[in-house]
This record gives sequence, structure tokens and C-alpha cells, in this order.
Amino acid sequence: MHIALQKTVNFFNPLLVFTILLSFSFTATSAEVNAHGIKPMKVKVVIVSMFEIGEDEGDAPGEFQLWKTRQALTTRYAVPHGFHDIYANEETGVIGLVTGMGIARASAAIMSLGLDNRFDLSQAYWLVAGIAGVDPADNTIGSAIWTDYVVDGDLAHEIDAREIPADWETGYFPLFTHAPYDNADAVDTSNSPNGEVYALNIPLAKWAFALTKNTKLLNNEAMDILRAKYTHSPRAKALPSVSMGAHLSASTFWHGEKLNAWANDWVAYWTKGKGNFVTSGMEDSATLQSLTYLDNAGLVDKDRLLILRTASNFTMQPPGLGAAENLKRESSGDGYAAMGAAIEAAYRVGSQVTDYIVKHWSEVQHSIPNAQ
Repeated sequence: MHIALQKTVNFFNPLLVFTILLSFSFTATSAEVNAHGIKPMKVKVVIVSMFEIGEDEGDAPGEFQLWKTRQALTTRYAVPHGFHDIYANEETGVIGLVTGMGIARASAAIMSLGLDNRFDLSQAYWLVAGIAGVDPADNTIGSAIWTDYVVDGDLAHEIDAREIPADWETGYFPLFTHAPYDNADAVDTSNSPNGEVYALNIPLAKWAFALTKNTKLLNNEAMDILRAKYTHSPRAKALPSVSMGAHLSASTFWHGEKLNAWANDWVAYWTKGKGNFVTSGMEDSATLQSLTYLDNAGLVDKDRLLILRTASNFTMQPPGLGAAENLKRESSGDGYAAMGAAIEAAYRVGSQVTDYIVKHWSEVQHSIPNAQ
């Protein structure tokens, strides 16, 4: 473009130069009108879902459908440059976003919304509400877990297990180290330049937990049958409940006893033992990275982020089954007995927070709630 313009000037074509300059001037003026001529919607809560199974309404629900119907998100904002259109309730100030599955889509969707001048997100609360795997040592299917730490499970070195030294438990180890869990003293949970770990606003998360801890969650016979197989874990056999824990965010859908042990060690390493691995999913490290950048630009307040993950499946097999066999059963439907219950739990628990923020907006607009 620079070369072409230089040639035009050299050949003294003033009409073409004038046309180009006029085009640039018109574009700038149009952007200014778009940015300042239309009053953006003041958003109180952003609901972040990761997927929808089919249609947004009227069929088997994914993560978004219950929010769209029950929160009356009827106003559509087209997003041709994204995975899914945004829907809003302009009276309550609640909007709903579907990022698409995976880290790449989530990062793009959050950044796209954050830069969208149709919305004022400067004081908005963000609620990520989606399903996850759950460590049977800590909780059970159908449960809802408020997140305190998010740890990235992708940023790492890896050596194939068939080639690792005999004294290594894993060939997966942190970037800029030379062996599993080196340099543990250098980990800083409040400043992770590569995005390996994020500490959420824990007082806010504790407030959300206190508000919702007595929520009655769904259970069914199929869930009872599945959890009864986990004879080694009293918590896996318990009824669904609301709790808190750390979330491991990784693009790979991993499964099995060995990787479950790695997940616990990985989260403990990156949180310096402050976080306990409870749930696994894909997108949350990407969401946090995008919100961090947007916060740096003054467009959002990342301290207003809440993550609620609800357990649709266990992260490892029960005694007597191999990891591959159990994963196959999950894929065929046997292991997702709690899918519907987990989707319902995300709404039942998360909507209490959403409704509180809307109802008490005059208070929480300027002062973030925290557990007393």
C-alpha cells in the first residue's frame, strides 16, 4: 500500500491522491460517529457459556439455553465476526455470550465483546457458567464449584513417557524448567507473565459461595448408579453440593487416574499449594487472559469475574475399569448421566448471583461484594 501510494505521488496524480485521502477521512469520521453517536448498553452482568447443543431455544439445552429463556435475553446483537450472536435483556442489563468450545474460540469471543462499542462493560460482572469434569476425591457429579484459581494445563514442556528419565513421574513439566516441578519457589500466583495461573477475586468468589451454598441440586437414579462405582471416595458417592476449588484449563480432554494425579500436582505447583484441583475444562485460562488485557485498557474490571463450573462427569475411572474403557463409556452416554443436572445446576446456582447483582445494582455498581 505504501509503495503504491508513493508511485502515485511520483506520477503526480492529484485526483487519485485526493480520493485516497477523502476515503481515509470518511472512515475516521464514521468510526467517530459509531463510537460516540450511539449510547452503548450499560451491562450489569455478562453470562459466558461455552457451547449450545442445538438451537438456542426449544430443544435439549446446552450451557446457554436456560439463561436465554429464563433471563429473557430476547434482544439480539449480531456478531458476524464471532462464533455466536449476543443476546440481551436491556431492561435488566444482562447479556449472554457463547464463546464456542476451546481456548482459541474463547479468547477471540471475549476480546471481541470487550472491544464492542455497543456495550459499556466498565462495571459489568462476568459469570462463566459451564460444565466440567470433577475429581472424585473432592466432589461428585451434579455439583457446582465456585473457582478460586485457574491453572493453565497447556503451557509446558513435554517428553514422551517412553523417553523420560527413570526417576520422573511425568514427562510434562513447566516452561523454563528442566524437570517436573523445578523452581517451585519462583512461582508467583499474583504475577504469572505467561498466563500459567490466575488467582480470581477470592473474596468475591467466597461471597458467591456463601450466597448459594444451600442450593438444592438435581439428582437422579442414573447418577446414583454411576457414583456408586467410585467405592474409594466418600465424596464421589455423596449427593451433589455447592463448594469451592481450583480449575485446570487445558485444550486436551484428558481422562484417567494417572492424569488426574498429574492435575492435582500441577495445580498444587502453580498455586504454591493454595489451590486444590477440583474441576477440569478448556476455556477459562483464555477468558482470563483476554479479560486481563481488556482490564489493562480500562474497558473491563477483571476483579468482577466469577467462574462456576458444574460437574457433568468424573475426571478418572472407578476401581476395576481402565481409563480407555471408561472414556469410551462416557462417549457412548453412560458417563454423562449428570449432563442435564450439571446444566441445570449452573443456572440454579449462577442465577442467584445474577439476580442479586441486578436487584442490588445501586450498591454493587461501585462496591464489589465480598464474604464477611
